[in-house]
Formats: sequence, structure tokens, C-alpha cells
Amino acid sequence: MIYSMKDTYRQSIEAASGGKNTVVYDDKGNPSIMVVIPKFKLSDIDATWPSDPHPAFIVDGREMSEIYISKFLNVVRDGRALSLPGQDPAVYVNFDTARNYCTAKGPGWHLMTNAEWAAIALWCRKNGFMPRGNNNYGCDHSATYERGKETYFDTGAGKTGRTATGSGPASWYHDNTPFGIADLNGNVWEWNDGLKLVDGKIYVHGTSGVAMNNFKTQNASHDVTGWLDTGAYFDNTTAGNSNQVIADIGGDPIISNSRANPMYTTDPSTDSYYGYSTVTFESLTVKSGYTPPAMLKHLGIQPPGAGLGSDCLWVSNYGERIPFRGGDWYNTASAGVFNLFLYYARAYSSGNIGFRSAYIPA
Repeated sequence: MIYSMKDTYRQSIEAASGGKNTVVYDDKGNPSIMVVIPKFKLSDIDATWPSDPHPAFIVDGREMSEIYISKFLNVVRDGRALSLPGQDPAVYVNFDTARNYCTAKGPGWHLMTNAEWAAIALWCRKNGFMPRGNNNYGCDHSATYERGKETYFDTGAGKTGRTATGSGPASWYHDNTPFGIADLNGNVWEWNDGLKLVDGKIYVHGTSGVAMNNFKTQNASHDVTGWLDTGAYFDNTTAGNSNQVIADIGGDPIISNSRANPMYTTDPSTDSYYGYSTVTFESLTVKSGYTPPAMLKHLGIQPPGAGLGSDCLWVSNYGERIPFRGGDWYNTASAGVFNLFLYYARAYSSGNIGFRSAYIPA
């Protein structure tokens, strides 16, 4: 990893952004433009939360002063994920492939984790600005005059689909400036590491009851060795129907201490059955009498409060489910930084699902 290289390109990016952006090089010298996210405490987000650093800044037990998030949805060059402006984002990548494109870059590089995504989302809410984006065929549903540069035409809809990375206005960046993280709302969904469901139970990266940003932890399908068992589940208000596929079944999702209502009354034989239940994220409730671990709010798995708009949650509590976040070009009001999909298996890929890498110095 060639991070310390002080070349003209990196110097110009840092100077133009006042140090908010930088360039980090991978093992083959490929540049990626990154946004520097300084450490903050949980209590900076909510005064009732602990004064500990947000889990995104605790890496394998080490407290980091800052983390680096790809400014742009990634493209793939030479088998490596790159954060570059004006590109058609990489799609048709499943979870493991996306992760491999990131880790191939060298030590410290990884697929953006759920802890990192949650830190950004919570920061946005605290600072009173929820980024807009390409969630309505090239424009934002709430501000249709805001548009990005088309890179893919959705022939089925007869409208713009994907837009070039970073081609939208400042309101499409997480901090409402050109120096923020682009396209967290819409354009294409983004795989996240560090969170998964196994038959509804919620697992995250961490140890000894403490959530961390242990991005080196990954396992084969359904294997939870080395993951933190939160003890919480996504349950449903009513049982599902095993004869329905790709359907909203099982009532509304709720957080519970058990899976009383599985998505399917008879488990299907493969993970290709993607029945789900859905609710606006802000409306997600908790089983009566149960108090979930506080880390679920810190990690954007449980709503931290009001003000989340119409961002949606989709859940399947059968099999292993890996998250992607943010929404795509046709999700309209349900897209956003608190939008969370937890109903696809890791092998799934599509033209509306991409990813972004992050970097933490080793």
C-alpha cells in the first residue's frame, strides 16, 4: 500500500477540499479518492448514549482517529475496486466478489462495513441533512430538477437508470458539499460487510458483547464463527406462507428475542426463495417486554429516533441474508441513508447492486 506518497494529484485533491478528501493508492499504485471521516463519540450523536467512540472507529480493538470512505461508488480496474468520478458504477457483483475486489487492494482495504455506513447515516441525521440522489430515474423524487449524468438507460422503464459517479449536485453528497461522500441515496444498492442474519438472528462484527469494525472477519455462508451474536432477531408479526416467493409476506418485521414467526411455514430447500416483510425503517417496532441491545441503534439496525423520512427496511428471516443499503434509481421515497435490505443471499447479483471500498491504515 502506497499511502504516504506525496504526489501532485494527492496534493491537489487535499488542497481543493481543505483536507476533507485525499487520495489513497492500492498495491498496484491505482488511486482512489477518499473522504476522511474524523472520529466521533456515540454521545456526539445522542447525549443519552455512551461517550465511547462509534464502533466504526474501533478496529480489532484499536481506536482510530479517522477512517477513509470511498468518495464514489466503485468501479473495477485490474481486479481492484477504485473510487473515481464520472464513471458507470460496477454492478452485477455478488457479495463475495465485491469484497474480494476491495481486499485485493492491500492491507487496510475492505468492503465498506455496516458500522461505517451507520456512522455516516447517524452523522447526517445529527447534522440535519439527509442527502438526496438518483432515486427517480436520473433525478431525485423530491427535487426533480436535480439530475446526474446518464450512464445506463433503463429500457424497461424507458428512462435513465444509473448515473455517473459523483455527477449529481452537492445535495447528493452526504454533507451537502462537493467534498462529501456521493450517491449514498439511490443510483445503485451497496453491499455492506459486518452485518448478517442467519434464520433471523442478527450477527455483527465485534467481540465480548462490544460491536467493532472488525472488517477482516468473514466466513462461508451461514458460518458465524468470530461474529458477535447480538441475541436479537428480526421476527414477523404473523407467520409467512411457504408457497409465496418474491412477495411481501409475514406481516411487518419487528425486533424480538426469538423468531416466533419464520418467513416460511415450511422452509424451502434453497436460499433462492426471497420472500420478505417490509416497513418504513422509522416505524420498526420492538416486541413488547423486550429491550434490544443498544448497539442496534448505534449500527443503524434499529431506528435511533424520528426524522428518518420514508427510508425502508426489507427483511427475510430464513437462511443467511447479507445487507445492502441506500436504494437504487427507482426506489423514490424509500431510498436513503437509513434504507436497509436484508433479504438477499450473498450469491445474488443484479444491474442495480454495486459497492464501495473503505480504508483503515494497518
